[in-house]
Amino acid sequence: MHEGRVERRASSRYLVKLTNRNNEEALVDDEHLVRDRKVFTKQMLRSFIKNTVTRESWSGAPWLVKPQIAEHFHIDTEVPKHLQYGNKAGKKANVSAEKEEDEAMFGFFASQSRPINSRNKGQKAKSAHELAKAKEEQYLAYRRALNGNPSFRVDKKGVNKDVIPPPDPHENSFNDLSIVIKQKSPSPLPPPIKYPIEDLDLPPTSDRPPRPALKFLNEDEAREEGSSIKMSSIGALLETWNTLNVYCEVFQLDSFTFDDFVEAIQFSSDDMDCELLVEIHCAVLKTLVNAESDQDGAVQISLPALPEEESEAEEEESEPEPEPEPEPPRRTTRSSFAKAQAELAEMEQQKPPETEAAEVKKHCAADMFLEYDWIDRLRKRDFKNGGWEMILVGLLNRLSLKPRLKEACEEILVHMAPLDADPTQETARIQYSTLDVNLRIQILQIICMLTVETRAVKNYMEECSNQMTEFRKEKIELQRARKVVLEEIRLLHEERKQLEPEQRDTPTQQDEEMLDAQIDATDDAESAATDSDEPTGPSLRGGVDRTMERKRKQEAEKERKEQATKQPKGSKQYQRVLKKMEDEKSKVASIESEIAVLDNDLREADCPRTRVLGKDRFWNRYYWFERNGMPYEGLPDSSTASANYANGRLWVQGPDEMEREGFIDVPEQVSQEYKQRFGTTVAKRKQAEEGSSGVSSAQEWGYYDTPEDLDKLMEWLDTRGVRELKLHKELKLQRNHIAKYMENRTAYLAEKNAPAEESSDQPAMRMSTRTKGQATDQKRGCLKWRNLTALKEIGHLHVESARPTKRAKKAAAAESAKETRMTNRQGRPLGRQGTR
Repeated sequence: MHEGRVERRASSRYLVKLTNRNNEEALVDDEHLVRDRKVFTKQMLRSFIKNTVTRESWSGAPWLVKPQIAEHFHIDTEVPKHLQYGNKAGKKANVSAEKEEDEAMFGFFASQSRPINSRNKGQKAKSAHELAKAKEEQYLAYRRALNGNPSFRVDKKGVNKDVIPPPDPHENSFNDLSIVIKQKSPSPLPPPIKYPIEDLDLPPTSDRPPRPALKFLNEDEAREEGSSIKMSSIGALLETWNTLNVYCEVFQLDSFTFDDFVEAIQFSSDDMDCELLVEIHCAVLKTLVNAESDQDGAVQISLPALPEEESEAEEEESEPEPEPEPEPPRRTTRSSFAKAQAELAEMEQQKPPETEAAEVKKHCAADMFLEYDWIDRLRKRDFKNGGWEMILVGLLNRLSLKPRLKEACEEILVHMAPLDADPTQETARIQYSTLDVNLRIQILQIICMLTVETRAVKNYMEECSNQMTEFRKEKIELQRARKVVLEEIRLLHEERKQLEPEQRDTPTQQDEEMLDAQIDATDDAESAATDSDEPTGPSLRGGVDRTMERKRKQEAEKERKEQATKQPKGSKQYQRVLKKMEDEKSKVASIESEIAVLDNDLREADCPRTRVLGKDRFWNRYYWFERNGMPYEGLPDSSTASANYANGRLWVQGPDEMEREGFIDVPEQVSQEYKQRFGTTVAKRKQAEEGSSGVSSAQEWGYYDTPEDLDKLMEWLDTRGVRELKLHKELKLQRNHIAKYMENRTAYLAEKNAPAEESSDQPAMRMSTRTKGQATDQKRGCLKWRNLTALKEIGHLHVESARPTKRAKKAAAAESAKETRMTNRQGRPLGRQGTR
């Protein structure tokens, strides 16, 4: 084109192959070609491009043929170097650097001569004369700056000149500048951190409140007349209590609180028995071996073989071969005789000291069962007058043959069956009464762990698993039914809108009711808040304003309802729709209540393992034992159900050995790197943030027992960390339940410790043939506990013989008549779920 005039028209030629003529081609120009608009369209072209080529996401990326098409048609997809991402990015960086360089060198001078406002879009560009004039002015300003600051001038060789020659008026270029100081472009900001991250990668903050101090059982629960509970025994104590309460239906025991259990395990008296302590041991022992009438007293656990049985079996298999007599030497000399004596002494030393080990006795446990074996005693349920203590001695003596339990069992047997005492039943009873509380905890832990092997516990776990499956199916059906009802409500709502009278300027009936409910709930909450906390000072005006606003809303609603009663209520069909909506809403509420019951049933039937709430930044574990496997308050028909709590504490366990070595006590190099990042090591940070009340290993346990400490703990957790985010969510979900039973525990302990008159409504006393009196101390909660479950189900206590007395029968009949046991949906007894 020249001055808008076309000199030569554009043309194109195509080599066309004719379909109706074989091996013939034609060379035609664009005038002889036409496309079928119905077949070859723009949409087809777009689809072809979309299906055959692709490109990367960065700006200016070239289009590439897709790999499968390029491979089929042998198309090279290698990107030329000038089109690659690195080359484009480098050019872009150079352009930006040159732009910044120009702005840095001459931006100041150019700004002196041009206006600040920018050129509007569509404005004509400056002419060549105007650009030359602006450039001249810019250069003159630069020369004036050099005269004002001579040290700024740089010659062609790059050396600063102290004396500046007069400016050349004919010099109209920048040729004397050969070095330009480049400014480094600012480094890009790092990408924002995506939370949550590893908890210990978060820097320590001083603005967060400190973690509340832990309390410790070994300091608070030690009694003057008994030895204190060691920190290493707290884990076994909690494990035993949890096992006995989760499987209390298997053991036929009433549930009991943790505080009563701690008292019972430390109880020791010659004048009275603690029924809780006795019944726990007898119930667990009965699970290990069946009664004589049940499968001929089959043993439900695997016991190690006795040494005598092993030796007899070995004698039957192979008879000992006679030792060959040593051949006398041909010639006996002094040196040969000394050599033979040395060999004989060496052979004596190499012999295993079996005879010496057999001769050393630490206890007389084996002598207690020469005539009456402990298994036979357990089959006959001979528990009275030291019988269950005797059975414990025999069981521990047998378990001491296991290498893993030998040391623990030997330590207990040394005290319960001392060598300087007679191997009698009375000795076992007396020695247990003086046994250290930590060894008592160890005994219970050992026998409770044995019950996991029994068929009764396995069947119970299987039954709970089947119940959970049924509960889940019922929950799914209820959720489906709720969805159907909600859809019906939605359709009724649409129908109500169509039938609603036109002359109404008030909200719809459903909106009115929702508004009424919200207003009532808000009024109740605000009135409760104002009644409990009277605002003073600056908050007084806000309270008055809220009160006036609430009164205004109430008056407006009252007036609206009065007007609504005066208006016609519409057609009968409209009223039927409203009534049907109310019925459907009541159905939804009923279904949701049933779902809540099923959720609670699922929680209580989840008994195989204790679930941890979560871990904090220092790998401490948090447990709330009522979370699963048991009712929140224990069995509803328990003798101590009035306590209204089971454990009532949030327990904190320290990190285990692997976690401590891998994350806290790290190697020196890793510790120094962490210190360079955050100014402290992980171990020092743990000590600073936890204080003196921290736990350092898995054998250490602490607890929180007040809602205030629970709230402070939740404030201390940093939800930007992975572990503490999960822990905070779980604590937030369970917060109301935990706080409620913490308060119940505090009220129960305060009532128990307060001086009160003896209550006349005591449970019925059991018949006992012992000469000891029954405990009546009201300050000890463990002495108030009665095993009503055993009385109702088997007619007598576990410590008593299988044949119940007449009084026990009457008591069981009275209890069953007084409180009938209800059944669940499958027709089975409700058990721990109670009547709800």
